[in-house]
Amino acid sequence: MEKEKMESLSCCDCGTANCFHQDSNFPSFCLTTNTRQELIDECTDLYKGDDIVAKLAKTAAEIEGIYYGKLTRAEEIIAFAKRIGARKIGIATCVGLHNEAKLFSKILKAKGLECYCVICKVGSVDKTEIGIPNELKLQKDCVEGLCNPVLQAKLLNEAKTDLNVIIGLCVGHDSLFIKYSEAIVTNLITKDRITGHNPAAALYTSNFYYKRLLSEEE
Repeated sequence: MEKEKMESLSCCDCGTANCFHQDSNFPSFCLTTNTRQELIDECTDLYKGDDIVAKLAKTAAEIEGIYYGKLTRAEEIIAFAKRIGARKIGIATCVGLHNEAKLFSKILKAKGLECYCVICKVGSVDKTEIGIPNELKLQKDCVEGLCNPVLQAKLLNEAKTDLNVIIGLCVGHDSLFIKYSEAIVTNLITKDRITGHNPAAALYTSNFYYKRLLSEEE
């Protein structure tokens, strides 16, 4: 195989996933066998020696081992929070999933956790103020608040939350929130209006209902 082509291959081109149980063979382009050993060691050392990284990695592995296939995502987040000692949970929610955020906050409180929620439209700056043209508003010729994930993060930072949970932030807005959040972040709901917030459904049906996903663009 040509070197240039092999270097472009990644885990999506693998058919064995031998890195999981190591009971098969690694492909020639495998990232496990072709990654510099010092880089692998550097990451392994973080899991062993960095207090925060080690705590999060250990807790995530414990929850997977104990509760895999037994708990809902909401319950896993609660179990994770308690095991890492997080008492104050921040919620960064989309305005369109405000009711879901309210319900999750009730669940958190029922489980003995404190909750602080910030909605995406906080700050209420019209979209046109950052250069979004009127024709790209969902509802034209009216005030339409800009989603403000940076302010969401900063307000949760000020609230000194221990763990922040994303509920349905738009693609890209979630990226900005994660970038500016001082607390660690996890997702409860990934927004996908078309599939009822189940993005994987489009992948599972890409050979039929969502064939357009596999249509090559010129």
